[in-house]
Amino acid sequence: MPVGLFRVCLLVITAIVNHPLFFPKENGTVPENTEEIIQKMKEREESLRLEQLRLEQEIADQEATQKALEKAAVVVEESKEEKVRWDMWTALSMVIFLLIELWRQDFQEGNWQDIGGEEDDMAVLGKAFKGVALPDKAVLASFYEKRILGTTGDMARMREMVEGFADDLLEALRSVCNRDADMEVEDCMGVGSMYENWRVRKPFVCDLIVPFAPPEPYCFHCQTWCSGDSFPPDEQGYGTIKVCRADEDETGCICDKTKLGEDMLCLLHSQVSSTRPSSEMEDLLCFKNTQYLDADQVMKWFQIAVTKAWNRISHKYEFDLSFSLLDSPGALKIKFKSGKSIAFNLTPVVQYENSDVYFISHFPRSSLAADVPSSTHWFLTFAVYERRFIQLVSKTLPANACHVSCLQILSFLHGKQCSLTGPSGLTNYHLKTVLLHLLQARPSQDWAPEKLEARLQDMLKFLEKCLHEKKLYHFFIGNGKVPAELGFPIIFQRAEPLNLFRPFVLRRDIYRKMVDTFHEMLRNMSALINEYTVHIPLAHTNGIRKEPL
Repeated sequence: MPVGLFRVCLLVITAIVNHPLFFPKENGTVPENTEEIIQKMKEREESLRLEQLRLEQEIADQEATQKALEKAAVVVEESKEEKVRWDMWTALSMVIFLLIELWRQDFQEGNWQDIGGEEDDMAVLGKAFKGVALPDKAVLASFYEKRILGTTGDMARMREMVEGFADDLLEALRSVCNRDADMEVEDCMGVGSMYENWRVRKPFVCDLIVPFAPPEPYCFHCQTWCSGDSFPPDEQGYGTIKVCRADEDETGCICDKTKLGEDMLCLLHSQVSSTRPSSEMEDLLCFKNTQYLDADQVMKWFQIAVTKAWNRISHKYEFDLSFSLLDSPGALKIKFKSGKSIAFNLTPVVQYENSDVYFISHFPRSSLAADVPSSTHWFLTFAVYERRFIQLVSKTLPANACHVSCLQILSFLHGKQCSLTGPSGLTNYHLKTVLLHLLQARPSQDWAPEKLEARLQDMLKFLEKCLHEKKLYHFFIGNGKVPAELGFPIIFQRAEPLNLFRPFVLRRDIYRKMVDTFHEMLRNMSALINEYTVHIPLAHTNGIRKEPL
C-alpha cells in the first residue's frame, strides 16, 4: 500500500512539473523550433534523396561501362583468335602455293618438254582429231614433192641476190652518214624462214637484221625484264636501251645526282660534259627528255639513211627501190622493168651485250610486237640462236629427216586456211616453236623420212594441247636444256618461262578466232592436200580421190 501511494505522488509531481503553463517563458518557442527542425529535416531528406539518385546513376553508369569493357575485351579476344586462325590459313595457303610453284618450276625444267616420250600421253590429246584422218604417206610424199619442193627451188638464188644488194646498200649508207654523229651500222645477217629453209608461201621475203651502235664516246646499256629490274607482266620479253657515255657507268656519275658547289668540279667530267641538252639526246635517237633509245626515232633515221644511200648507188642498178611499208624501218621492194618484184626486210637491231640476242624495233608482217608498251621498249629476238639450233640438231638426225617437211606442210596449210577464213592470232612463229620443242623432246631416229605422218600428227596434237591450255612457252627463255654448244646466255635460261599465248588470255575474241581457224584447218586438211596433189594410182591412195595440179 505505501508503495502504491508513493507511485501516485510521484506521478502527480511529474505532471505538475511538465505542464506547459508551469514555465511559460522558457517553453514559449517550442512550437516554432519544432517546425524549423521539421523543415530542415525535410530539406535534408530531399538532399539525401537526390544524392542517393546521383549515386545510383553513377553506379549504373559504372556498371554499363564495365559491361562494355567486358564485351569489348570479349570481342578483342575473339578477333585475336579469328586473326590467329586467319594467319594460320594464310600461312598454310602460302605454303601450298609455294609447293605448287616449286612443283611447276621443276615440271617445266624437267618434264615440260618431254611431250613426245609417251604414247599414252598423246592418246588423251587430240580431241579435235576425232573423225579427222590424215592422208597416207604416199599422198603426203607426193604433196610435199610437187607442192613444197617445187616452189622453193629459187630461194637460194634469191637469198644470194638480196644479200649482195643489201651489203652494197649498207656500204653506201655508211658513206653518207656522219661518222662523228650518226649511228654506226654493221654487216647484216639473214634470219627467219628463208634462211632456215622452211618458207613455202609466196611471195618469198628475206629478213635481214642490221646491228648498229652509237657514235663515240657513247654506248648502249641494255636492260631486260629478267635482269633484276621490275617489269610488269605485260612487258615480259621486252627491254630498254639506255644511251650512256663510255666514260661513265650505266647509273651515271655522282655529279649527275648531287649539286656540287660553285667552287667544286667533278674530277671525271667537265662542266660541259656533265650537262646534256635534250637536243643532243634527241640527235642520239632518244625519246624526248630521256636517255632511252626510241624505236620510232630509229625508224625515221634508218629510212632517211637508206633513201640517201640508194640515191648514191641507184645509177648502178636497172631497177627501182621503194618502201613497201611506212610503219617498218626497212620493208623494201625491188621493182624490175619486167614487172617482177622482190621484197625484203632490212631491220635495225641492237646487240644484247656480247651475245647473239638482239633488241628489234619492229616485226614486219608479224603480230609479235602488235602491242608494244611504248616506243622505248624493244622486243628481244632469238632468231640467230633458233637458226643455229636447227642446224645443230639437223646434224644428228637421219638423212632426209622430216622435221623441216613437217613445218613446211603445216605452214602451207595454215596459210591456205587463213586465206579462206581470214588471219588469226596463230602465226608461223608459233608453229616453229612447236617444232623446236619436239626436236628437243623426240629422239633422233623418230625424225626419219618415213615417219613424216606420225611427226605431223605430233605437232598438231601438241599445238592443240597448247591452244586448249593457252600456254605455248618460248623455246629458249626458261629452258635449262639448251645445248651448251650454242653459247646461249645463262640469264635467259634461268628466267621464268615466257608464255607466247599470254596475250590471248584476256583477248578472248582473238583466241576464239585462233582456235576456230585451227579446227577448221584440221577439217580441211585432207581436202587442201588433195587439191594440190597430182594424181596417184588408186592402189596407192586407198581410194582417196585426187585431182591434177
